[in-house]
Amino acid sequence: MKIALVADRSPGVRAHTRVPSLIEALRERDGIALDPYWIPTTDAGDLEGFDGIWVLPGSPYRSEAGAVGAARTAREHGIPFLGTCGGFQHMLLEYARGVCGLDVAHAENTQAGGDPEPADLLLAPLACSLAGHEGTALLTPGSLIAGIMGATVTVESYNCSYGLNEAYKQTLADHGLVFTGHSDDGTVRVAELPGHPFFLGTLFQPELAGDGSRPHPVISAFAAAVSRRAAT
Repeated sequence: MKIALVADRSPGVRAHTRVPSLIEALRERDGIALDPYWIPTTDAGDLEGFDGIWVLPGSPYRSEAGAVGAARTAREHGIPFLGTCGGFQHMLLEYARGVCGLDVAHAENTQAGGDPEPADLLLAPLACSLAGHEGTALLTPGSLIAGIMGATVTVESYNCSYGLNEAYKQTLADHGLVFTGHSDDGTVRVAELPGHPFFLGTLFQPELAGDGSRPHPVISAFAAAVSRRAAT
């Protein structure tokens, strides 16, 4: 069961250092033996042969196009997809461009490239940065994420400063993306795509839950979806 771990791997990104122990925990605790391949965003052009695609935190990525393309490949080919933190943000960017036809940008990427900030930002700075914080996510009853968590309220770890520009929320929803997790003030924390085998993005980082010896339910659910695809 081959999964693509799309990120510019770095020992300075805590989520990246957690992945090996999480993969081992999935094997020991869930009986799911994944074969992970780290794919830099600059090399993420051909991922159709994988059973799962996980776009990990660590933005700004070296290649915005690579991260966006990974999400597009998963969406168009029915490959189980998980996007966490930066992966969630680029999942939204791909959907806005590829499905909604919007000409929008990510503020972090424009700033990292030294470009002037455009008016049409899909991902904009959060009013209050979540870097290094925990926060409550209110989950929609009956949603994929609520079923995974077995609850409609969860407290999760964040390490980000950018989120969805709420001005575009309705447009994305009108084109089929469902927002199923929100903060106490109503800002988006989780999105999923009904009808897809598994297409889930979280602004929080499930990689940071606990001490890394037990996979977060979101990671276990993704691995189970990968296993189902590999079996068929």
